[in-house]
Amino acid sequence: MAKIERVEIIEYTFRVENLGSDSKHNRVYSKGAVSEIGNFVVSVTDCDGAVGQFAPGLGGKLPHLGQVLFLAPLLPGRDGAEREGLFNDFKKVLRHFGGVGVSHLDCALWDLAGRRAGLSVAEMLGAHRWSLPAYASAIHADDNGGLDSPEAFIDFVEQCHDLGYRAFKIHGWTAGDADREIRNVLALGRHFGDRMTFMLDLGCEILTYSDALRIGRACDEAGFAWIEDPYRDNGTSQHAHRMLRDKIATPILAMEHVRGLEPKADWIAAGATDLVRADPEYDLGITGTMKTAHLAEAFGLDCEVHSAGPAHRACMSAMRNSNWYELALVGPGIPTILPPIFAPDYSDALDAVRPDGTFPVPRGPGLGVTIDEAFLAARETRRHVFTA
Repeated sequence: MAKIERVEIIEYTFRVENLGSDSKHNRVYSKGAVSEIGNFVVSVTDCDGAVGQFAPGLGGKLPHLGQVLFLAPLLPGRDGAEREGLFNDFKKVLRHFGGVGVSHLDCALWDLAGRRAGLSVAEMLGAHRWSLPAYASAIHADDNGGLDSPEAFIDFVEQCHDLGYRAFKIHGWTAGDADREIRNVLALGRHFGDRMTFMLDLGCEILTYSDALRIGRACDEAGFAWIEDPYRDNGTSQHAHRMLRDKIATPILAMEHVRGLEPKADWIAAGATDLVRADPEYDLGITGTMKTAHLAEAFGLDCEVHSAGPAHRACMSAMRNSNWYELALVGPGIPTILPPIFAPDYSDALDAVRPDGTFPVPRGPGLGVTIDEAFLAARETRRHVFTA
């Protein structure tokens, strides 16, 4: 029995060049701009002095931090090995708020368990593959000279292809212009043919079912692998997705914005999606992600892991029913928007892909990565400490 003695949440900032944002917080290319982005690290220490850490990527935004700070005082004094009990207790505590904050503490507890056992989290989950095929997942299209036209997309996808990627996901324009999206989809399909697998994420920007249907049929014509968040139901309406699913051939990948195992089960039972989304930074941690993967597996559905990071790789290594590692988010002049928080032997930058289009699964203890303590110390803005 190793009880948790101390939980620390360290806030920090980092910079990304050539990155701006629009009025909806969508990240877009902006030449010469420098974005100062906030994030945080979770550190859990038990009574034996063992430490587990987790540094989120896209799941390190201010709303997530608020939930983590709400839960963290409840962890000291609990047995760090009781992840299942903590998962269920914390899920109940955050029942009004979607439960995202469970994710960061759960991932840190998995890292702690792996380091205590001298095993990688991937091994503890039952990893059966150590090399993950990846797709380059672009930042949102823009009007700033970045991904601003079909020609610009073609040039960037060719760059990704040369690096080794054989799949690419578009994030559309934030204005919700269906005609523009259709032209882009068809142009990429014509240019690349079978050389690349394409996905489309419309980011809930399309306002009407009719426009979403037209785009979906363009994806059918271009042979896209899937379509995500097709219109402004915000990715939460079973009826809306089922209605669209009945009219297009392109598979729908849903539930990026649906939190928790039970709501995801309802979506699957309602026939509202073809593919299931899960993310250890959003879906109640590694524990919640693996539950979701097994749920999808029981229904014969694939479960695609959202975004990138060491916890994502560990989960995917142990999942039978997952196809692609999402290298998110990248664009011209933007090799990654994820924080450079890990030691140099780990990277989720665009050019870190191996020539065969894959990323390795870390094999070291815990999540298999090391926090760059010098970087964190230089960029720290605030520290929260909770003790028993």
